[in-house]
Amino acid sequence: MSADQQGGALKPIKPARVAEELKKLSSQRKEGKLEPDEYEHRFSRMITELRERRIDGSRADILGTLTPLKEQGVISSADWQRLIRQLGLG
Repeated sequence: MSADQQGGALKPIKPARVAEELKKLSSQRKEGKLEPDEYEHRFSRMITELRERRIDGSRADILGTLTPLKEQGVISSADWQRLIRQLGLG
């Protein structure tokens, strides 16, 4: 059994890992390393994976980790709303 599997199902992802990936993706976009279409594709794919695997922790834990990303301008308000809505957190 791989480290990412737990009883046949994929293990939930830690909120800190989600925050790390969002920072990386946003940084690549801001530095011009990703075209808008590629950013959109990767952001959508990340949301799909998160919906399939789930985020580990309570709603408060997840939002406590991810909210600073919006407040610091790491992700846009539109991306924040989309992320939260599609993950069923908002």
